[in-house]
Amino acid sequence: MKPWLQLMFFPCVFLIWHTEAEFFTSIGQMTDLIYAEKDLVQSLQEYIRAEEKKLSQIKSWAEKMDVLTSKSASDPEGYLAHPVNAYKLVKRLNTDWLELENLVLQDTTNGFIANLTIQRQFFPTEEDETGAAKALMRLQDTYKLDPETLSRGNLPGTKYRSSLTVGDCFGMGKTAYNDGDYYHTVLWMEQALKQHDEGEDTTVSKVEILDYLSYAVFQFGDLHRAMELTRRLISLDSTHERAGSNLRYFEKLLEKEREEKEKENSINKTVTSTEAVVQSGAYERPLDYLPERDIYEALCRGEGVKMTPRRQKRLFCRYHDGNRNPHLLIAPFKEEDEWDSPHIVRYYDVMSDEEIEKIKQLAKPRLARATVRDPKTGVLTVASYRVSKSSWLEEDDDPVVAKVNQRMQQITGLTVETAELLQVANYGMGGQYEPHFDFSRGTAVFWYNLFRSGEGDYRTRHAACPVLVGCKWVSNKWFHERGNEFLRPCGRTEVD
Repeated sequence: MKPWLQLMFFPCVFLIWHTEAEFFTSIGQMTDLIYAEKDLVQSLQEYIRAEEKKLSQIKSWAEKMDVLTSKSASDPEGYLAHPVNAYKLVKRLNTDWLELENLVLQDTTNGFIANLTIQRQFFPTEEDETGAAKALMRLQDTYKLDPETLSRGNLPGTKYRSSLTVGDCFGMGKTAYNDGDYYHTVLWMEQALKQHDEGEDTTVSKVEILDYLSYAVFQFGDLHRAMELTRRLISLDSTHERAGSNLRYFEKLLEKEREEKEKENSINKTVTSTEAVVQSGAYERPLDYLPERDIYEALCRGEGVKMTPRRQKRLFCRYHDGNRNPHLLIAPFKEEDEWDSPHIVRYYDVMSDEEIEKIKQLAKPRLARATVRDPKTGVLTVASYRVSKSSWLEEDDDPVVAKVNQRMQQITGLTVETAELLQVANYGMGGQYEPHFDFSRGTAVFWYNLFRSGEGDYRTRHAACPVLVGCKWVSNKWFHERGNEFLRPCGRTEVD
């Protein structure tokens, strides 16, 4: 018997420095980057003010000297006839111009560069940028969002709208390309080209975009469109060697394809068009390692299994006193049936806002990339299908942890003496945990993932959907069979 209790709550606040990389796996820790960037902007503004002050002094000197030299150059001998003018000319060239030189050479960047150097050790890495790009693509796939929607920032429930530039879309496409993901390469390079064609100001050239796009399209076997894009590239840059070479290669392949079809037609005595190639650029996403990917993503979009009216009638709401637990008789918890088989229940108002914030505060400085156990080696390792960071809290860490553990024991009727520590997880950009065996703020969801016989209940395979908007914190508590033999005795059959 290995029951699960899951507490879910969402907001994220406060600042605690953390030097570990992989910021993209925890939105909670990414808040630190907001403050770091704000500090850098303030430092940059101080540098600009110092530069403006220096330039103002130089400009004032230049204007004064312009007036003076205009007068002296009009009548050099007459000007120098006055001994004071002669003295001041010598002094200016020997002393004043040297002071101006020192002013011009004065380095006002020291403060900004020093701050930037200090802050850089906390900056995201190349891995973070790649992870962030893949997170957007994960959201794109799961929630069926087209690149235009993401690029324009048209997401529901967002307070601060933001959009992607041509350079951003190009970067997304390059990330996909470098990962051998030509499906997303095409989508994002097309979006970059679309925004470029619309006249958006950018340093990325159409030639660069077309170079990646034409090759990615070719990888889908769309020779006609690959040639069309390559010809457009060459029209913009006739000296592009790779494009010229690719075009010749594509033409040879197309000619070979035509010859083979003509030969086949002559044998079968049928006529087949050689132009039946997808021209729209709408390519299907390749299958991946998760066989139930479509089902999983449909569930995340709310398109999953719907319960029949007859089964819904078996779901009830009630007050739960933990089988007349003395602690719950006066203040029972609100319990709601979420699913009938396997039986899953939800408890409301399990934790107060203050307890939630305290647990987040305790967990945040300890967050580390969540791991899974490799089924072959048994070693804990990070995995692309688990994008979150987690930490483990002991009762000695703070009285609130002991209080929450005790509350879970009262609700479930199981002992926490043999249970695992309280796990706190914070999901990152597009954070997810794909289907595995294992809801609103302050609620708890509880189920058993083992039958009373100790056999696994495979119906409890579950997943965390990618976070489209917001910041999700989740706490988990695993109760083990050991220590609960008399609290939840074995059943008479294997599936009791």
